[in-house]
Formats: sequence, C-alpha cells, structure tokens
Amino acid sequence: MELNAYRIMWLFVFFDLPTETIKDRRNASGFRKNLLKDGFTMMQYSVYMRHCASSESADVHEKRIKRLLPPLGKVSILRITDKQFGNIMNFWGKAAVSKDPLPTQLELF
Repeated sequence: MELNAYRIMWLFVFFDLPTETIKDRRNASGFRKNLLKDGFTMMQYSVYMRHCASSESADVHEKRIKRLLPPLGKVSILRITDKQFGNIMNFWGKAAVSKDPLPTQLELF
C-alpha cells in the first residue's frame, strides 16, 4: 500500500495532571516517561506528539496510552493526518539577552 499525506497520521497527547502529592508527581512523571518510551516527543510541557505510518499504527498507540492513563487528571488524544499537520504554524519568541553575555570560551585572567 502506498503511503500518502492523508494516510500517515500524527498523534497528539495533551494532559493536565495533578502534582500536589508525591504520588501525583510520580504518576505524572511516569506517564511522561511512558510517552517518551513509546516514541512520543515533547512539543510543549504537557503536549507530546508522535508520527504514525498508518491509521492502524495510530490505533495501537492510542490503546497503549489508554492503558497507561494515570488515575487522576485530564488526558486528551488528537489524531490528525500528515496533510493537516503540514498546515501547522509554529512561532518561537526571541530569547532574552542578558546585559552581561556569558563568554563562549573559558577565560582565565
């Protein structure tokens, strides 16, 4: 079967997990680590994304995420085609510049 921009999928996982207790933090950290182990990349702090070669592949990863859901918090999964992903617009602000820039090389005086 030929791959095309309408068959290739992207999965996005958005989450807002509690971190008030040690157990909450452990659950949130474990969820993020499992996403990374499953091939997801952090796009923003609570937004992870993964490329899937097909809808069937996306199904497998969605099922895996559902099995890994922490007991508390909110998790959302969004599936889009590669064609739709191609329309994403990303903007990055300029990095703050300090008045005293760090040396690019260790300097001994």
